Amino acid sequence: MSGIKYDKIYADLKSKIEEGVYPFQELLPSEYTLIEQYGCARNTLRRAIAQLVTMGYVQSLHGKGVRVIYQPQPPSQYSLGRIESFREASLHNKQQAQTKVVLFTELTVNEKIHARTLFPIGSEIYYVQRVRYLDGKALIIDHNYFRKDIVPGLTIEICEASVYDYIENTLRQNITTTKRAVTVERVTALDDKYLELNDCNCVAVVSNSTYNADGIMFEFTQSRHRPDYFVFYDQAHRIK
Repeated sequence: MSGIKYDKIYADLKSKIEEGVYPFQELLPSEYTLIEQYGCARNTLRRAIAQLVTMGYVQSLHGKGVRVIYQPQPPSQYSLGRIESFREASLHNKQQAQTKVVLFTELTVNEKIHARTLFPIGSEIYYVQRVRYLDGKALIIDHNYFRKDIVPGLTIEICEASVYDYIENTLRQNITTTKRAVTVERVTALDDKYLELNDCNCVAVVSNSTYNADGIMFEFTQSRHRPDYFVFYDQAHRIK
């Protein structure tokens, strides 16, 4: 495994932690043991461990080693500290996902759209409404706004597959930062039309402003979730 990159070590350790090979509250094997196991440099291993720390899987203990702090989460866990597509989130939640576009149109940003998205007035955008199904249930409706000059060539087919995959692997752009706000709002007529709300009279709303590597906001999305079906979590480090 000579020359192995840190991301492969990270992925392997992450998988073993999730599978319980390295259980909750136990220490990972020593740094020397892992370097021998992966045939890598110390700095490569430390980068992989640092990524596990960032993602909340382990905690480094000075003079003791690295302790596993990951615990399996119930279904429909969505991290507020991670940028991931709906498809990626459904995969780690082990759920069957489907997306249906119910509206796809092109608009010019006016004052009303600017007030919601902060896109420049006069810019051209795609506006998409997508209903998200998990295990056959309509549980999320997304209102997506994408700048056409940054995300050109968008189609219904791409929106029903993965826009992020299209951006990263076809357009070769890097998605770097998302700012999020979470609110609880009353159900709208559109929510009621498309979502399986049962007796819910409110939805959990996650508003995302997403930026590329040039610091340009290319997407504003408002995701409206049935509130009894999702848990949103984050992790934080205390800085002294």
